[in-house]
Amino acid sequence: MINRNLAKILSKRYIILASLLFVAALGLVLLPSYQKNENVTAEHLLAKVINPERYITSDVLADKLILKDPSILLIDVRVVSEYEKYTLPGAINIPFDSILNPNYEGYLNQDQYDIVLFSNDNFKADQAWLLLNRKDYKNLHVLNGGINGWYHTILNPPKPTEDMPQEAFELYNFRQAAALYFGVGIKTKVKKEATPIPVKKVVPKKAVVPVVKKKKRKPEGGC
Repeated sequence: MINRNLAKILSKRYIILASLLFVAALGLVLLPSYQKNENVTAEHLLAKVINPERYITSDVLADKLILKDPSILLIDVRVVSEYEKYTLPGAINIPFDSILNPNYEGYLNQDQYDIVLFSNDNFKADQAWLLLNRKDYKNLHVLNGGINGWYHTILNPPKPTEDMPQEAFELYNFRQAAALYFGVGIKTKVKKEATPIPVKKVVPKKAVVPVVKKKKRKPEGGC
C-alpha cells in the first residue's frame, strides 16, 4: 500500500513538472522574435518555471496589503469587464492581450517593486509571467489560485475542525480578521457564500522606475 501511494505521488509530481516544462517550451516557440531577449536561455527560464517561489499565497499577500507594504505592485491581467466588477485593493488592470504593449512597459520592466500578477485562477497569470520572464523582466510573481483562491481563502475561509492543530485555528482567525479588513464580514449559519464586495480601484501613486536600456555605441575609427 505504501509503495502504491508513493508511486501515485511521484507520478502526479512528474505530470505537473512535465506540464510546466511543456508550457515553458511552447512559450519559447510561439513568442515572436522581436519580443525575445537573447540574454535569456531556455535553461534559465525553465529553472524559474519550476521554482515554487514564483508563487505568492493569498495569506502572504493579505498580510502585506494589511501592513501596507509599499514594495507590492498588483497587476490584474483579466479583461476590463472582470476587473471593473471586482479586483484586489490597489490593483491596476493590464489585460493579458496587452501585456506586451509598450505603453505598460514602465510598470512591468522595473526593479523597484515586486509585481504580483493575478487572474481568476493561475492560467492567464502564468502565461503573462512566462512572457514577461522571456523578456527578462525582474521581480515577477503569480498569486497562487488567483481571485478564486483569494475568495475561498481570505473572504470566505473554511472553518477548521476540532481535530486540527492550533495553528489552523490561528490561521482561521487571521483570515476572519482579513475578511473584515477587506470589507466582507464572515457570516455564520448562512448557506449561501458571501459575494465579494466590489473594491474601488485605485491606481497606486508609485514612481515606477523603468529599466533604462543602454544604447549601442557607434564604432569608432575606420579604414
